[in-house]
Amino acid sequence: MKDYDITHMIIDDGLYGEEAVTTEFTHKNKDYSITFKKTDLEILNKWVFENNTSLPANLPDELIELIRDEVKRKLNV
Repeated sequence: MKDYDITHMIIDDGLYGEEAVTTEFTHKNKDYSITFKKTDLEILNKWVFENNTSLPANLPDELIELIRDEVKRKLNV
């Protein structure tokens, strides 16, 4: 069983001058967001949302890879 749950996935064609995919998910009762370049799924940014603010997120590489793989499947990349 996975320890995260993707809640939203948004494709934005104007972010950073190229298409990007923002994936919002919960992990250990916290809300996070990772934005990937759509072309190669390189990370553009990652945030944790706490106390009505966003802070840079520190996530394990294994979790990021699981999320990246799920995004690939959903995009059929």
